[in-house]
Formats: sequence, structure tokens, C-alpha cells
Amino acid sequence: MDMNGKSALGVLLIVIGGLAVLNVFNINLGWIFGLLLPFILIGFGVVGWMNNKKIIGGVLIAIGGVMLLGKLGGFFMLLLAIGLIAVGVSLFRNKRSY
Repeated sequence: MDMNGKSALGVLLIVIGGLAVLNVFNINLGWIFGLLLPFILIGFGVVGWMNNKKIIGGVLIAIGGVMLLGKLGGFFMLLLAIGLIAVGVSLFRNKRSY
């Protein structure tokens, strides 16, 4: 199935209608779209970069990366803390008496 204008519009209308139905049942998916947006921007940037649109591709990748760092900052801090703890423990284990 190739995506022409009518089928793209149909998919868009189905998604919007599905979100409206979920909203009626008080199911909010806004946080998922907030997390997916940086990945979408990075994906569009990669596609632009591969199609020799290096400036716009680079800008989209940079914007998506900054947004992603903002969303996943707590996760990166957790990884940093675990890494620091592991280095500290390894320093105690490798302590040699001279």
C-alpha cells in the first residue's frame, strides 16, 4: 500500500478520532506524545540528512536531541550515579597495601 494524500488523510483522521474517544473515557496519552516528539524530530532529521538536506537535517537532529536530553535527564543522572558507585566500589576492591 503506497501512501497517497487520501490514505494519509484517512490515517490522520483515524488517529484524531481515536484520541477523541480515549479523551471521552479520561485516558490521557499526552505524556507519550511528549516523549515521542523528540524521536520523531530526530527521525525526520536523519531522513533529511540522508536526502542531502544537511542543514535542516542537522537542525532537526539537534532540536530533537536537546528535547530528548530534557525528557530523559533523570534517567541519565541515574546512570551517572550508578557509574560513580561502581567506580567507587572498584577503588575499594583494588586497594593494595604497599
